[in-house]
Amino acid sequence: MDDMQELLEDFLVESFELIEQIDHDLVELESNPDDLELLNRIFRVAHTVKGSSSFLNFDTLTKLTHHMEDVLNKARHGELKITADVMDVVLKSVDMMKGLLVSIRDNGNDSNSGIDISQICPQLTAISEGQSPASATSAPEPAPAPEPAAAADIPPSAIPEDIDPNTLSEDQINAEIERLLKVRKAEDEARRAAKASGGGAASATAPAAAPDKPDATDKPAAATKPAGDGANAPAKASANASDQTIRVEVGRLDYLMNLVGELVLSKNRLLTIYNDVEERYDGEQFLEELNQVVSSLSLVTTDVQLAVMKTRMQPIAKVFNKFPRVVRDIGRDLNKQIDLIISGEETELDKSIVEEIGDPLTHIIRNSCDHGIEDPATRKAAGKPEKGTIELKAYNEGNHIVIEIIDDGKGIDAEAIRIKAVERGLISENEADTMSNKEIYSIIFRPGFSMAAKVTNISGRGVGMDVVKTNVEKLHGVIDIDSEIGKGTTLKLKIPLTLAIIQSLLVGTQEEIYAIPLANVNETVRVSVDNIYTIEGKNVLRLRDEVLSLVRLSDLFGVKQVLESGDQTYVVVISVAETKLGIIVDNLIGQEEIVIKSLGSYLANIDGIAGGTIRGDGRVTLIVDVGVIMDMAKEVKVDIKSSMSAEAIQKAKESPADYKVLVVDDSKMDRTIISKALAPTGITLIEATNGLEALNIIKSSEHAFDAVLIDIEMPKMDGYTLAGEIRKYSKYRNLPLIAVTSRTSKSDRLRGVEVGMTEYITKPYSAEYLENVVRKNIKLP
Repeated sequence: MDDMQELLEDFLVESFELIEQIDHDLVELESNPDDLELLNRIFRVAHTVKGSSSFLNFDTLTKLTHHMEDVLNKARHGELKITADVMDVVLKSVDMMKGLLVSIRDNGNDSNSGIDISQICPQLTAISEGQSPASATSAPEPAPAPEPAAAADIPPSAIPEDIDPNTLSEDQINAEIERLLKVRKAEDEARRAAKASGGGAASATAPAAAPDKPDATDKPAAATKPAGDGANAPAKASANASDQTIRVEVGRLDYLMNLVGELVLSKNRLLTIYNDVEERYDGEQFLEELNQVVSSLSLVTTDVQLAVMKTRMQPIAKVFNKFPRVVRDIGRDLNKQIDLIISGEETELDKSIVEEIGDPLTHIIRNSCDHGIEDPATRKAAGKPEKGTIELKAYNEGNHIVIEIIDDGKGIDAEAIRIKAVERGLISENEADTMSNKEIYSIIFRPGFSMAAKVTNISGRGVGMDVVKTNVEKLHGVIDIDSEIGKGTTLKLKIPLTLAIIQSLLVGTQEEIYAIPLANVNETVRVSVDNIYTIEGKNVLRLRDEVLSLVRLSDLFGVKQVLESGDQTYVVVISVAETKLGIIVDNLIGQEEIVIKSLGSYLANIDGIAGGTIRGDGRVTLIVDVGVIMDMAKEVKVDIKSSMSAEAIQKAKESPADYKVLVVDDSKMDRTIISKALAPTGITLIEATNGLEALNIIKSSEHAFDAVLIDIEMPKMDGYTLAGEIRKYSKYRNLPLIAVTSRTSKSDRLRGVEVGMTEYITKPYSAEYLENVVRKNIKLP
């Protein structure tokens, strides 16, 4: 009964929300009858209410919405046009829908609503058949014959004699009928009370005390406020109870969460600024007061963040409660006896995750019923109870929720998966021999893989478990499998409580900074480059008792190698379930709470990037999608050890042609003069016509330059700006930058020194002088 009551409440909440906007939409549709999106939206309301009311056996509402749905469906397919006459009937139908819903809310049914749909349904049918509403037959649909005593139950004094029904509007008639029904209800209650007190048959048939007969000044109930506070008492009590809660649109909660995210970012920024101020003004008295304010703001922000997150939390029971029916139906289809045990359904998590986790769980449970639990005969032969058991439980673990699906079935045969995977070419025989059972189990998540002996309505098509893994990873979660043959299987899902704010590890690779979700970080280690080995084009590291595959983060994201690496490097060990990977990074920045931000439609589908965040210093940092980069790493084959070697980076120069000098000048004449002056040296010259072009060449070039000759006055980017941009790259901090310009003032020379110019040559100059300056700076033999 509690479940049905919850379903009824959900139905009413959803239905009232759906029709709340429908009046406005219908009026707008009348002005824009060709608006297909609007038509579809209105149609979905009728369709949803019809389906739900049919499930709950509200026949009157189902019948009305079914006829209304037919009209809207014809309209959205272009088979009829919405006219004013048609809209009159549709709007009247909506009014009746609202009345029926009110009756369901107040009385628990739609049969005593006093709303007669026998006239409106033929009109809707006529419209859907292409006729005008007026052509519909006025005869009402046959109604159940009343019991013989029904007419006598209404005392004549209950019908006002001064009211002519022919002069009343339909709304007034409906209101009057509703009033009379209330009178009848009161009489019935009086009869039952009299019978219970021993009044016998005479008391049962005697008319109860009827309300005073209306005098000439009385008006129909439609024109007066309905009397009888007792009749409205249940509605008032319900209203008072509902005043304790407020339903808020999810969009508003999302907006509030975004604001809290901005507040967290501002808090992080303030903490960064405070640390800078503390170092600069160490010992100053105001620092203590500032520290108190910053600490208080930090605590309040954390409390607000937790409070807002709780408003979005929902018990996972909303998902769990549908599975008893699923397990029961599948058990009957497969002739299996299965008992589902649910625990931890009160565990809460973010609403958005509740909505997304349903489908993956459904597929896992269907698989447990089909592949896991054996039929009764097989279980009995194996010494097991004939009835199998599936346990579904949820519990909190730190900032995550863990969901376990445990069955006592036949377990997963790792050897059978090995054989099938090799047959299908998913893995080689060598890989099959070296893979652990945990790694073998992960093969079932590959697209198209299935161990089902035959295709059924439940499974066997090889579609599902790969989608489960994808959906779980979209939620930044992990899925793990553990199984034992003959004993059963356990699938464990670990999902963050919210997707809005997470803990992360900030790492640096070259001059870029990335955030790795801390939930996927096992450990960080600093290792010697000499301990990194190359096996079949893959770099590996022996970490304690296991061999760990390695990949450099800069190789995954195409970050140019401009910083020289030393003899040691950092490795961040990340994992998804039992699969581990070592990520080479240049430095570890630290742990930080970050707010996940969308990158927008243009940057939404970048492989390996889950989003972005704004750090305390105001800079944007990209968030790594751990699940995706583990797949990307399989395609990367780079010899990390050799690439980290300084000798491999800097090729030995055996002739003058191995020296490269970039000439940047917008004047073709000046570039020609420089080329002729340096021709005797035999060095390689590369030309750029402006600073922007030169910067792009420097960024994209696979070979390091030995010097850059820079003109000052150029379009797009002048020489000073170019020099400043070049100096931002660690690899080029000592690169000779030689200014070749006609500017001769001391201020120009001073500015050149400030931005990093090595030499300052003024025009005109001799060819010999330029050659000597270049030879000296690039150390040409």
